Amino acid sequence: MSEKCANQFFDYLRNAMNIYNQIIEKTTSGKKQLAVLIDPDKPSVQQLEEIALMANQSAVDSFFIGGSLITNDNIDNCVKILKKNSRIPVIIFPGNTMQVNQNADGILFLSLISGRNAEMLIGKHVIAAPYIRQYGLEVIPTGYMLIESGKPTTALYMSNSLPIPSDKDDIAVCTAIAGEMLGLKMIYMDAGSGAQNHISFSMIEKVKNNISVPLIIGGGIRTAQVAKDIYNAGADMIVVGNAIEKNTSLIPEITKIISCFS
Repeated sequence: MSEKCANQFFDYLRNAMNIYNQIIEKTTSGKKQLAVLIDPDKPSVQQLEEIALMANQSAVDSFFIGGSLITNDNIDNCVKILKKNSRIPVIIFPGNTMQVNQNADGILFLSLISGRNAEMLIGKHVIAAPYIRQYGLEVIPTGYMLIESGKPTTALYMSNSLPIPSDKDDIAVCTAIAGEMLGLKMIYMDAGSGAQNHISFSMIEKVKNNISVPLIIGGGIRTAQVAKDIYNAGADMIVVGNAIEKNTSLIPEITKIISCFS
């Protein structure tokens, strides 16, 4: 390794983990967290500004930016609008290697551990890695688990993998344990965008009881009551996207629930 590359690498290490440290600090103190998922294809500039303002006022923890299929190349503009109108970390939630953006604060380096598609386990990561390092993004290695949700989702189709059956808690537990043993820093269980059903409380509780890293739950969360029940089951962070696009008042409703756990 050249001296220049070595210096870049150590600068990268020194600057890394800022967002993750915040997640860990909140998790260990029992504070629940909310991430608002933004699909760059969907909201207008005005809608993005409204969501950013509402999220900022409600002390949302993170913005996740990305989707399984993005057609309008609007990620860069989306990231810039959110950063201009809020103080909330903007984290790339990549559906593919085209969704890496240098203006974001970090990236979930997702490994699809629930499937057997090698491209989603390591293949895409090899292509994206040099760009992520060049951009200086904070990298959070995350075990991504797709859970059956009652209907096929875009994530399932695009990942070319089968989800974990919704009633197979033991498979989910063993998969999450394996992800942590591989060194992944978070486990993200997702029913998928537009899921018919959210992940069962039983599965969430059992997985949480068997891992020590933060547990993120997404998909099918449409009401504050469901969010509360998922937090109670053991989720450290929930991710809400479609429901907030339809009803931004869900943001303060959920963050009000979060305050009860502090």
